[in-house]
Amino acid sequence: MQTNPRLNIRQVTWANPVGADLRAAQQAELDARFGRPDHEPGPPPSEVDTAVFLVAHDKASGQPVGCGGLRMLDARTAEIKRLYVLPYTRGSGVASSILAALEAHAHALGITTLTAEAGSVQTDGRQFYENSGFVPVPNFGPYIGVQHSYCYAKPIDSHSAAHTAMA
Repeated sequence: MQTNPRLNIRQVTWANPVGADLRAAQQAELDARFGRPDHEPGPPPSEVDTAVFLVAHDKASGQPVGCGGLRMLDARTAEIKRLYVLPYTRGSGVASSILAALEAHAHALGITTLTAEAGSVQTDGRQFYENSGFVPVPNFGPYIGVQHSYCYAKPIDSHSAAHTAMA
C-alpha cells in the first residue's frame, strides 16, 4: 500500500506517541490560525471512532513528516481526520501520499464514501481536497450550521482505490 518511494507510511494506534505529537502540532497550528483553541465543531476524533491512523516517515532521515486518519461515520462512510504534514514538507506530495493510503484502507474496509471538512482559515486544506477529487457537499454532522466549516465528499470505488494505491 506504499504510495511514495520517499516515504514509509505505517498504520499505528491512536495512542502512538509520534502520531500524538503530530496531532498536537496540527492543533497548535490551527489554534494560531483560528486565533482560539475552540475551533473544532463536535467531538474530536479518538481511539474509539478512528478506524485507521497512519504516520508517514521520510525514508532517508526516518523523521515523521505527517499523519492522517479515518473516523467512521457509518458502515460505508468515513471522515478524513487529522490529515497533517509538517510545514517544511508541504508541496512535496506527502499529504497526497497519506490521502492515497487512507483511500486504499477505506476501500479495504468497504467504505464507499470519504468525507472531509476544512475551516475558513484552511484555504490550503480546502484547495487540497478539491484538487484531490473531493466535491463540496452540504455541511454534515457536527458541521451543520457552522459558518466557518466547508465540507467535502468523494466516492471510493475499487478502480480508483486500486489505482491510487499503486500510484
